[in-house]
Amino acid sequence: MVARDRVTRADVLRAIREYDRLGPERFFSEHGFAPTTTYELVWEKRRYPPKAILGTAYEFATDQRLGSSDFEGGKTGAVRVLGQLGFTDDHRGKAVLPHERGSPRSDNYRAAAI
Repeated sequence: MVARDRVTRADVLRAIREYDRLGPERFFSEHGFAPTTTYELVWEKRRYPPKAILGTAYEFATDQRLGSSDFEGGKTGAVRVLGQLGFTDDHRGKAVLPHERGSPRSDNYRAAAI
């Protein structure tokens, strides 16, 4: 599990910038992760793979690379830690309707804190 106290919001934002700079394929290749399957991290109306972003943020913070199997990615793992840092998650592929804003499945929902 990625220790929440080892990763800051700034580390996550740095990982997001890295993802944007490299693009998905190169980011996954360089940091050892794969595309998301269930949840997406939503930041400034863009979607990112939460486990890959958190794993890369951890690498930036600690200079230690984690493999995908070293920590969980879903609601009990990466999504939870990112939520505690104030980031938003969304179930992958689910359209967010205006009446759903603020509901647990909308892009305005904050993931549960640890």
